Amino acid sequence: MSKNERIGIIKEIQNNRESCLISYVTTTRAGGEVQMAMDSIRHIFQHIQDFKKEEKFNIDLFLYSNGGDGTVPWRLVTLIREYSKRFSVLIPFRAFSAATLTALGADEIIMHPMGMLGPTDPTVSNDFNPENPTTKQKLGISVEDVTAYINLIKEDAGITHEDELVQAFTKLTDKVHPLALGNVKRSLSQSRMMARKLLALHMDKAKEQHQIDEIIDNLTSKLFFHGHPINRTEADKEVGIRTVKKANEEIEGLIWNLYLEYEKEMKLNDPFNPVFEFIQLSPNLTVGTPVTTPKQTSKLVYIESENATNVNILEYEIMGVKNNNGVINTQMSTLFQGWKTE
Repeated sequence: MSKNERIGIIKEIQNNRESCLISYVTTTRAGGEVQMAMDSIRHIFQHIQDFKKEEKFNIDLFLYSNGGDGTVPWRLVTLIREYSKRFSVLIPFRAFSAATLTALGADEIIMHPMGMLGPTDPTVSNDFNPENPTTKQKLGISVEDVTAYINLIKEDAGITHEDELVQAFTKLTDKVHPLALGNVKRSLSQSRMMARKLLALHMDKAKEQHQIDEIIDNLTSKLFFHGHPINRTEADKEVGIRTVKKANEEIEGLIWNLYLEYEKEMKLNDPFNPVFEFIQLSPNLTVGTPVTTPKQTSKLVYIESENATNVNILEYEIMGVKNNNGVINTQMSTLFQGWKTE
């Protein structure tokens, strides 16, 4: 009954707000997080088409995500604004990084008391990034970590002489490839440019340039910590995002109930751990005998409106064997990953 319950809540929100609502939810499960990605745009477009409106209409985007591809917000926002008379983003809980950028492009941001925006300074990865010495995986580089290192040298250590600053920067390039640092600079510039373009969609660049600059500076450099959660009061009063609004009590309740339905359906509070899952599904293992679990499904992304439900899913099975020493070795095999209609 979960889908029927979600659609019922979506219709209640629409009736209350005189809007058409599209949900865009990406999983934030520990060990299985999925990011906002460009392939979602095609499905969101179809949902807009399915409303079959002859004139522009109010569109609400119910958004929950830890972020993702930094180019998605621009394409998503400009697409929705092509069709919307009023474009609003409803934030029940997390809307970080690229999700925050998406919200910046809306005419209004409706935040639940649990709603959180986040800084838009990117954490970047490419082939030149340093490796984790233990896992050998590439480490992401936070833009603010790089700038904080330079500020530490200048402000806290009091080093201002040009030769000494060059030595300090050389120490950094000994650990981090120069091209990786160049990628950090490019990503920061892109993030700031994206925020500026999105804010300019509903703010006057000539009259409100100072306010635009203030919002961008606050989100990219003044919060200092990429994981900092920005509540709705802080977003308005301290960051300067004047489009943030509080919903009435009824809408707050509906927004939260809709989130809880996705939380349950996507198991957002359950870490994705194939080893633990295998042990849970295979409690009576015999030493040396391989066992394969039945097909399992993890729901990664939901794009949903009253007209349709698109789900990006991962179908997999886990093979495991218990050794003589009691250690269980497992291997997960992906059977399918992609979009399905629910």
